[in-house]
Amino acid sequence: MMKVGVIGVGYLGRFHAQKYASMQDVELLYVCDISEKRGEEVAKETGSRFIKDYREIASEVDAVSIVVPTNQHFEIAKYFLEAGVHCLVEKPITEHLYEAEALIEIAKEKGCILQVGHLERFNPAIRFLEDHVEKPLFIEAHRLSGFKERALDVDVILDLMIHDIDLTLAFVNSEIKEIRAVGVPVLSPKIDIANARIMFENGCNANLTASRISLQTMRRIRIFQPGLYLSADCLEQSNLMVTADLERPPTEAIVPRPISHERSDILMDELMHFVDCIKNGVKPKVAGEDGLKALEVAQQIKAKIQEGLGVYEECIGKKSF
Repeated sequence: MMKVGVIGVGYLGRFHAQKYASMQDVELLYVCDISEKRGEEVAKETGSRFIKDYREIASEVDAVSIVVPTNQHFEIAKYFLEAGVHCLVEKPITEHLYEAEALIEIAKEKGCILQVGHLERFNPAIRFLEDHVEKPLFIEAHRLSGFKERALDVDVILDLMIHDIDLTLAFVNSEIKEIRAVGVPVLSPKIDIANARIMFENGCNANLTASRISLQTMRRIRIFQPGLYLSADCLEQSNLMVTADLERPPTEAIVPRPISHERSDILMDELMHFVDCIKNGVKPKVAGEDGLKALEVAQQIKAKIQEGLGVYEECIGKKSF
């Protein structure tokens, strides 16, 4: 039995605890949280034990999920990796690039699995794209959600857009040539809506839009390549494949093919993958290096947006929003 713990059992961490508790070959030993009330509640429903200080469990667990605010990722993951405990760190991997680099090095030195929680990689709609995307020329992604106060420790780039940054980097095998980006804070002090255009050396362009002040929810990515247009709806876990049949009449030449999948519990799939990687000693699908690459691009996008905001603030005579 693999012994695991969950550090942080807020909205998402609670789901981590529930999934681990339901696995046959895993024993959820501990849940940790700064809120004793919340921790006791989750411990009771998952048959585990609550402890407030995560530093007291390192010698008793084989692996942990770290589901705390981003600015705490480095400190907690560093502690467990140095103790030889495998870590799944929710996205983004860390707040700063140097922190992510340090975690990757520690994981290598200690022989630990370091997996990053880019959940969409386990979505059946994205797995379908992985099987069919060969030479993308243009990528367009929209990730929109309503306003949620629990996600305000980071801006919309690290909160939402980073998912599509990670997917884009996974699909495009090329160095980045240029990044352009715009964004503004609206309902919070941080950037709430953003758009980024990423231009790659091989000619592919990606246009990514993320908003956390939308009245609708959308998680959709479209990919265009020679002879084929592919779309993935990550919410519905479905795809659309569009091809051209030039032998048909012009009004029928475009052939859409909707593709549905059996709905998958993608968080369970992600956590089971983490457990399997530990058991078999293999590199995870979303390793620390992948989290670092996504964070690096996210930081470049943030820098471009801040440049634009600085010009805007200067023009209207305001120091900050």
